[in-house]
Amino acid sequence: MGRLPSAERRRQLVEAAIRVMTRDGVAKATTRSICAEAGVSLSVFHYCFDSKQALIEDVMHTITAHSVTPVAERLLPGRGLRESVGAALRTYWDHVRAHPAEHMLTYELTQYALRRPGFEQLAERQYEQYAAANRQLIDHLCRELDLVLLVPAETMVRYLTSVIDGLTLNYLVLGGGQEAAAVLDTLAEHVVGQVRPRAAGEERAADGSAVAG
Repeated sequence: MGRLPSAERRRQLVEAAIRVMTRDGVAKATTRSICAEAGVSLSVFHYCFDSKQALIEDVMHTITAHSVTPVAERLLPGRGLRESVGAALRTYWDHVRAHPAEHMLTYELTQYALRRPGFEQLAERQYEQYAAANRQLIDHLCRELDLVLLVPAETMVRYLTSVIDGLTLNYLVLGGGQEAAAVLDTLAEHVVGQVRPRAAGEERAADGSAVAG
């Protein structure tokens, strides 16, 4: 293969690693098998990554972005509250149904990281990325629709992350697309019920909650 910038090589290896891990599992994804999938030599891997841990960190970030980025792109101005929340949740769920094996891999990566000494922070960063996506949704709603939260922003973030994460795993185990869609509709209604219009003259904190006083 011709010479490519190191950033492009890294991206190539990460996407190859996702394919190998999705197909064979994380434990069987050796650097050699990943390089074979990418069509590069082991020397290219060691040039791009200091360790397998560094590769796995990039894999976890990239695979999470696969489902998170489309949601962010749906946060368009001019939509109502219920429509915005519903569109964001449906966009994420469309990705789950279209790429179940990829989402299964996210859970496997979490367990892999938690069980390997020194890798635990990778799982933490993975869930921080989920939380950041949900925080972006909340911030968008409060800013664009001039709303304030009835609960602390971090409570709402964790609530959204926990329900979506649990529903995804439940779907991967049991299936049931229609039942899952009904849960998402219920979640959307709960989110709508946890915000209200900002009153005239009322200040709003940076996290979207009302400022007392």
